[in-house]
Amino acid sequence: MLRPAARAACIGEGRQDVTEFHVGQKVVCIDDRFKHVSKDQGIRKGQIYTIRWVGPFSHYIDGDFIGVKLLELDRGRDDGPEGYGYDDMPFRATRFRPLVKDRIGSLRALLAPKRSGTAPAPKKKETV
Repeated sequence: MLRPAARAACIGEGRQDVTEFHVGQKVVCIDDRFKHVSKDQGIRKGQIYTIRWVGPFSHYIDGDFIGVKLLELDRGRDDGPEGYGYDDMPFRATRFRPLVKDRIGSLRALLAPKRSGTAPAPKKKETV
């Protein structure tokens, strides 16, 4: 049985973030391009979706990954000429990021200095 939340390693631009996804969470698509797939996969970059399932998934070509299924989209059976035979196959979690309601506040938090438990000691003035 899957836990209600799964940790997904989201890799982007040379850094690694670990984001916790959970059922009911709003997410934004950040990658809607599929290499070597001509069939429209239904997701759109910048579109907001709701997670209805999250968990580990094993694909015989793409390997193991954390996947998400979306409330707004049921992929159906993937058994066409380019299909893999899966029923409602999940998308890779790395195609999404959590929806941030206060984007400016989130950016400010990145710029703010990190606070530790103690205040820095004041600098002493030198006397000449």
